[in-house]
Amino acid sequence: MPTASIPSTMPALRVHELGDPAAVREEHVPTPSPADGELLIRVHAAAVTRDELEWPEGRLPATPSYEFSGEVVALGSSASDFAVGDAVYGMALFDRDGAASEYFAAPESVFARKPANVDDATAAAVPLPALSAWQALFDHGLLESGQRVLVHGATGAVGHFAVQLARRAGAQVIATASSANLDAARELGADEVIDRATPYQDSLAPVDLVFDAAGGDAAERSAALVRPGGRLVSIISEPAPASGFTSIFFIVEPNRDQLDQITELIELGGLRLMPHQEFPLDRARAAFEASLDRGHRGKVVFSPIG
Repeated sequence: MPTASIPSTMPALRVHELGDPAAVREEHVPTPSPADGELLIRVHAAAVTRDELEWPEGRLPATPSYEFSGEVVALGSSASDFAVGDAVYGMALFDRDGAASEYFAAPESVFARKPANVDDATAAAVPLPALSAWQALFDHGLLESGQRVLVHGATGAVGHFAVQLARRAGAQVIATASSANLDAARELGADEVIDRATPYQDSLAPVDLVFDAAGGDAAERSAALVRPGGRLVSIISEPAPASGFTSIFFIVEPNRDQLDQITELIELGGLRLMPHQEFPLDRARAAFEASLDRGHRGKVVFSPIG
């Protein structure tokens, strides 16, 4: 697309107060230009993560939504991995604006080819939870075939991918979920499903890895289940210091190579994707309120945008 056809201003959501859905407003802002090594995309969909309105501390006003799907419309100098017209998706860097806007610019390293068999709204809901699950299991959890992994929050956005990826890796998967979601956890392929409200820590056999994607007291309750030399990985909070095993808290990072592998699994039908709920940009308050509802399953997505 020639640069002349890209408008000088664009609609975008702007967060003006931390944590307050009522303080997110649609405004017109300058359209970004891609810097050296960056891509500019026309955003077709952008996803919401629970609690993300707390993230842009110290840089308000800020644009939310750190997952996106769209079409490349311009290349910064030295950007060469994609071409204008390519369909891409990815995860934004957390220290910059998100993608709830008509156009979005970022280093090309955060982009990957969009799965060809899903629409933009579905694709936009994938990168952050799928990469969180991948990095928890394999980068930090060092999960191997034949090992036992306990996944807390198995039917949440991240746990949903963790159960499936662990099963594909040949692990034995034990999943905790609420009583209402036990069948959903079984459908994802968990070998054993446990009601998280029960005293499972008293009877469950030891595991090689605990992945806490739920929070609450999950990590504390299951610490005694980790085998000597095993690992407890959390994306919720820093686990208490442990003796005999490694405890890790991490924040997910963009990774194109991993996202490319996730794309391939989606295209081969090897991953079941979560449902999502779509909102237009002018219903930002309702979208963020839905994302904060603990009873809401699936991602919230702004779609269509551009």
